[in-house]
Amino acid sequence: GKGKKALFSYEDRKYDLEAIRYVDLVIPENSWDQKRDDVRLFGIDVFTMGDDWKGEFDFLSDLCEVKYLPRTPSVSSTQIRKMMAEEG
Repeated sequence: GKGKKALFSYEDRKYDLEAIRYVDLVIPENSWDQKRDDVRLFGIDVFTMGDDWKGEFDFLSDLCEVKYLPRTPSVSSTQIRKMMAEEG
């Protein structure tokens, strides 16, 4: 989202996320409007997003718990791209 090009492919990110024991399911996003349907369809208990999106997903809070997690600056994709450009 946010019009940025992802450094890691969806498959790579999906694999990494699924490797986290707290992550049960990674759902590809095809449209913004699918979120409420996905929460219902997959019986999602907790929806997580980086805290730079704080408040943007509160519209799901009647369906599930919405948690905004602090970003980890050391693994931000923007920072990784910058490091790669410097090494370039």
